[in-house]
Amino acid sequence: MIVFVRYNQGPGVPVEVQQEASVAELKEVVGSQQGVRPEQLRVLFAGRELRSSSTLQGCDLTEQSTVHVILPPSSSSSSQLLLLQERLSRGGKEEERDSLTRLDLSSSRLHSTTSGLGGILEGGDREEDDQREETQAAGLRSRGSFFVYCKTCHSVQPGKLRVRCRSCRQTTLMLSRGPSCWEDVLLRGRIHGMCLSDGCHGNEAEFYMKCASHPTSDDDLSVALDLIMTNSRGVPCIACTDVMGVVLVFQCSERHVICLDCFRGYCQTRLEERRFVYQPEVGYSLPCAANCEDSLIKELHHFRILGNDQYGRYQRYGAEQCLLTAGGVMCPSPGCGAGLIPSDDLRRVECDRQLGCGFVFCKDCKEEFHEGACHSAAAPPTSETSQRFVLEEGACLRGRWDGASLLLLQQTTKPCPQCSVPVEKNGGCMHMQCPLCGAEWCWLCGVTWNRECMGNHWFG
Repeated sequence: MIVFVRYNQGPGVPVEVQQEASVAELKEVVGSQQGVRPEQLRVLFAGRELRSSSTLQGCDLTEQSTVHVILPPSSSSSSQLLLLQERLSRGGKEEERDSLTRLDLSSSRLHSTTSGLGGILEGGDREEDDQREETQAAGLRSRGSFFVYCKTCHSVQPGKLRVRCRSCRQTTLMLSRGPSCWEDVLLRGRIHGMCLSDGCHGNEAEFYMKCASHPTSDDDLSVALDLIMTNSRGVPCIACTDVMGVVLVFQCSERHVICLDCFRGYCQTRLEERRFVYQPEVGYSLPCAANCEDSLIKELHHFRILGNDQYGRYQRYGAEQCLLTAGGVMCPSPGCGAGLIPSDDLRRVECDRQLGCGFVFCKDCKEEFHEGACHSAAAPPTSETSQRFVLEEGACLRGRWDGASLLLLQQTTKPCPQCSVPVEKNGGCMHMQCPLCGAEWCWLCGVTWNRECMGNHWFG
C-alpha cells in the first residue's frame, strides 16, 4: 500500500509499505530516507501518536492516507508532551477508543435513554467483546460512523473525521481527549491539544470531514451530515416501512427514522409545493416528515441529497422567497424569472433589460401590462395544496428510534437498584456491578449483592 508521509511539515512523499507492516517498520523506512534514528521519530495520525507496536492496518490507515512523521519537539515542550502522553495512557484502551477513526457520535443525536445500552458490565461476554474489538482494530470498520455529502461522488458517502491545529492548519495536533458528542466536533473551542509543529504554540483543535470512499487531497473536504447514521437497531422507515442500513433520524421528540430515498422524495415534494419553512437562524429548512414540533433540520447541507439540479432549485427557491418577502416580484416571462422590486403605487412593471428580458407586465395578475381591471388575477395559495408525501399513523409509531430503544431496554436490561440506570447483562454470572455508581447487586433479586445470593444463585 502507498502511504503519504509528511516529514517535519514537508510535502507528502509516497512510501510503499505492506498493509500488515507495523508503525516501527514505517519509522525505519522514513529514518533511512532522512538519515535519523527510527526511535527518535514520532508518527501522528488523526489526532494521536501511533505506537510503534501497532500495525498500519490496525490504526485504520487506508490506501493513500497521509501521516506526519516528526522529530521530538524542543526541550521546552518535551515536558508538556510527556504529561499529555501520560494523561492519555492512564485510560489504557481509552486512547484507542478516542481514535477519530473509530468514534461513533450518533448517540448524541438520540435521547439519553439510548445510553443505557452501553452499560455492559464485567463478567458477561467480555471475551467476545474483546474479540470483536480486536477484529475491528485489525481491519476497517464494517459500517460507517460518519456520513458526508461528497461533491466528487455526488452522493451521501461514509465519511472520515480528521483534526488539525487551528493556528497553523497542520494535522500535527495531538488531542488531549477525543470528542464525545457532535457539539465537540461542530462548535469551536470545545477540544484542545498540543501542536507538535516546530514553532507553533497553538492548542485549539479544528475538526473537518473527508469522504472515505476514495483517496482525498488536503483541500478535498466534505460537510458532516450529523443526522444520517447507521440503522443499528433496524428501525423501519416512517414512509416506506422498509428497514434500510443507513437512515436519517429527525431531531423531534419521537426521533422518527426515514430512509434516504424517502427523505429525498420528501424534500423534492416539499420543494415542488414551495413548503419549506423559514427560520432566521437557520434559513429555509424542513421539519420532521411527520410534522413534529421543534424538529427543523439545522444543517442545510442535508438537502444536498436532492442532487445538484434540485439543490440548485432549492437555492433559487430561498432567493425567491427572500425577494417576495421584501415585496418583490419575479418576472413572469418564460425563461426569465429575474427578481424585481417595483414601486408600491404602480401596477406597471418593466423587467430590467440588464438583468432580464425587458417584458412589461401587470404586478397584480402577472399578465402583459393592461389598463383597467385585471381579467384573471392570480389565485392565492390555499390549504388544499397538493400533499403527495403522506405518512400512515401506524408507520410513524413503528418508525421511532427511541420507541425501538425503549423496547430493547425493557427486554435486555434491568435498572440498578441504587441509581436506576438501565444495565445490560449479556452472559456470565448473576453478580452485577453498575458502571455508573459502582453498586454491586443481584440480577435475579434486584437487591444488594449478599451471601444468600452468592450461595443460592451466583450462576443461576
